[in-house]
Amino acid sequence: MNTLPAKTVERLSEYRRTLMGCLNAKRNYIYSHQLASLLHITAVQVRRDLMLIGYSSVLRKGYDVRELIDTIGRIIDSEETMNVAIIGIGNLGRAVAGYFKGKRSKLNLVASFDNDPQKVNKVISGVRCYPYQEMEKLMGELNIRIAILTVPADYARETAENTIRFGIKGILNFTTVPLNVPSGIFLEEYDMITSMEKVAYFVKENRF
Repeated sequence: MNTLPAKTVERLSEYRRTLMGCLNAKRNYIYSHQLASLLHITAVQVRRDLMLIGYSSVLRKGYDVRELIDTIGRIIDSEETMNVAIIGIGNLGRAVAGYFKGKRSKLNLVASFDNDPQKVNKVISGVRCYPYQEMEKLMGELNIRIAILTVPADYARETAENTIRFGIKGILNFTTVPLNVPSGIFLEEYDMITSMEKVAYFVKENRF
């Protein structure tokens, strides 16, 4: 299978999370229009995405929820567990760690790093915090491949450069500073201010 578009991967993740909720509610089958309605997208989009991963429904019953969860997992999950670290365990870092910890079996949050002596060598939000100065050594020892950046904006670029130099292959950037990364590094940026301004705009315009 060719590499999927980034937006398709996002939606597949959302499908799986929604389907898990359906399974918990004892719902074993779901039609494309029902899944689409739960995610506020079109049934055509759902069918297109699932066609890309080679999945089709049983016409009279819709999609088998458990089977589709497993199919999506085989497509978007790594065969081996990927280790993740949070860089900067302030208020935002703690919130991200608390939300993320244990949510996916193939993504293992193994460490956080900070330069605050009041935080290092402590377990915060379920993950041990190590000194920032030890990041180079521990990135290799713990086989960390993904970094979540929740550092202050002034340190974002320097921190990103360091993580890449230490072997990181993917970055989830929660800072307000846009980053430039070399080829071979996957960058996902999430700017909460932009998201909030987007919400405020559509509330103002009443276009929803």
